[in-house]
Amino acid sequence: MNPADLPGLVAGLRRCFESGRTRPLEWRVEQLRRLDAMLAEREEALHQALRDDLGKPPLEAWAAETGFTSLEIGHVLRNLRAWLRPDRVWTPVAHQLGVSRVQREPLGVVLIIGPWNYPMGLVLAPLVGAIAAGNCAIIKPSEVAPRSSGALAELLPRYLDQDAIRVVEGGVPETQALLAERFDHIFYTGNGTVGRIVMEAAAKHLTPVTLELGGKSPCFVDRDADLEVAARRIVWGKFFNAGQTCVAPDYILVEKSTEPLLLDRIVQAIRSFYGEDPQQSPDYPRIVNERHLARLLALLGEGELVTGGQHDARSRYLAPTILRGIKGGERVMQDEIFGPILPVIAVEGMEQAIDFVNARPKPLALYVFTESSETARQILARTSSGGACVNDCITHLAVPELPFGGVGASGMGAYHGRASFETFSHRKSVLDRSTVFDPPLRYPPYSAKKLRWAKRLL
Repeated sequence: MNPADLPGLVAGLRRCFESGRTRPLEWRVEQLRRLDAMLAEREEALHQALRDDLGKPPLEAWAAETGFTSLEIGHVLRNLRAWLRPDRVWTPVAHQLGVSRVQREPLGVVLIIGPWNYPMGLVLAPLVGAIAAGNCAIIKPSEVAPRSSGALAELLPRYLDQDAIRVVEGGVPETQALLAERFDHIFYTGNGTVGRIVMEAAAKHLTPVTLELGGKSPCFVDRDADLEVAARRIVWGKFFNAGQTCVAPDYILVEKSTEPLLLDRIVQAIRSFYGEDPQQSPDYPRIVNERHLARLLALLGEGELVTGGQHDARSRYLAPTILRGIKGGERVMQDEIFGPILPVIAVEGMEQAIDFVNARPKPLALYVFTESSETARQILARTSSGGACVNDCITHLAVPELPFGGVGASGMGAYHGRASFETFSHRKSVLDRSTVFDPPLRYPPYSAKKLRWAKRLL
């Protein structure tokens, strides 16, 4: 779309919203059902686009993108009517006869900017919340995943109300043009650098934002952990989507005595999942483009290579790679890796692991593998992260009623389930008073007697 046409597009969506078209429950339910129908009827085309962009196997494409969004829609449809009911709250005696309530209303016209690593799920899941709350929306898929962006641009208009929901394709010029417009909420998923640009643009219009960023999510493996299970779950969580996941374990902290045993089981798990040559496995995805592959290759060369490191530029392949002997100052430990490289850091124990995590920006996720509930409690209580799992990785995203979001540098705001609905809603406070009884207590002229009664009643 020509960036010059975007102001008119936004204005058209605002006229649609102001007409009241998106407010009825029936409109919201119909749009959600149509979106769910698209995911079912066009699943093969959507999965092929994901395969073309990222080499995603069908199961990963379903689990993290189409199926994940469909499950989110189902949860919202089952609960939306209840979420829309006003919340009655207590009214003080001084304001009787009256009824106080909090009611939800849609924000207006919202902008959803998606990332390339989950180019469908991470724009469609927020869109579910925007529709559920009764908003008009523009979604901007990532141009870095062009087949997925094109599939959404082609299919969504066939299923959803084009007067209320639009797809804008393009790169930096289109994104900049969109950010220059006034929206009622901006939802951005991506890196912190662009997140700052989004927040700066939003500030010019005092537009609220949700920023789903990232960070280096740590994984602590205690000496008493079930290493077989820990290794499988860490390998699955790390190399799902070839490590291009915002909540993938970014590095492992493991007690020195346990490190050799854990590494042995991790290598076994990689071989079990992807075979002797992961490049030949149909279940191992690819890096999104040559630029990101070059970025990842530049992180190799420090520490000791345990396994992996093989790569092929033509097919954008980088093998599952494990590094040991990492101390914390290496390049691979400076920024979120966002790829299939997993550094392992040996520590003396839980205390050193906690200090290591707390010396760095707050991560989006934190993982603890231990059979000790006290160890898990201590780590969760003494560290801060957007979310956490005990004895698993990344699966907290799959629980609809667990709000998903970051803290500090890893983001602000949350979504999934009811949190998505609330993110795109305004909680309006209403006091509805009767005119049957109108005591003169609050009106001038004031007196000492009125003051005494006011103190008793308030």
